[in-house]
Amino acid sequence: MRAYYFDNLPGDQHLPHDSGRAVPLDALPALGVLYWPIPLDGPEGWEKTINAIADDRHYSSRDVIVANRQSLGDAYDDKMAMFFHEHIHEDEEIRYMLDGSGFFDVREHPTDAWIRCHLHAGDMIILPAGIYHRFSLDEREHARTLRLFKDEPRWEAHYRGPETDRNRYRVEYLKTLPAVGAGA
Repeated sequence: MRAYYFDNLPGDQHLPHDSGRAVPLDALPALGVLYWPIPLDGPEGWEKTINAIADDRHYSSRDVIVANRQSLGDAYDDKMAMFFHEHIHEDEEIRYMLDGSGFFDVREHPTDAWIRCHLHAGDMIILPAGIYHRFSLDEREHARTLRLFKDEPRWEAHYRGPETDRNRYRVEYLKTLPAVGAGA
């Protein structure tokens, strides 16, 4: 995975939008974002590592989602727009990329800058409940992703706005952050 500041230029969300300003991966935990490189062909097998993380963090269910034009059909454009609309969740968002690639953009606090995390097969990311973020496939327009959940699989977005800014999960998330950003 690579992380960098999003360039904020208009254009296709599937393009890199790389500002040229890298964000060190060890800066992401200050935002509550966790990352593991877990090779699909590792000697111990990726499932063993994923299962250990799931046990440690109390994830009890999982599923696999495929996002591409073929799998989503006529709903593709609407789904991609929905995922790219800035939002929070009231649960952690846990994703392990099995195939393909995509971008998770997370808001840095307090700067409100976008940090773009480019994930490829073998990358695992955990976004904390309450962090503003969005997702987009990259120019390959394909990802097969393992999703893990603490309870039953669900995806409920709370889109950015005054009401979401007061959401208790957003408020609790902000309390966990240090006073400075990841390096803006």
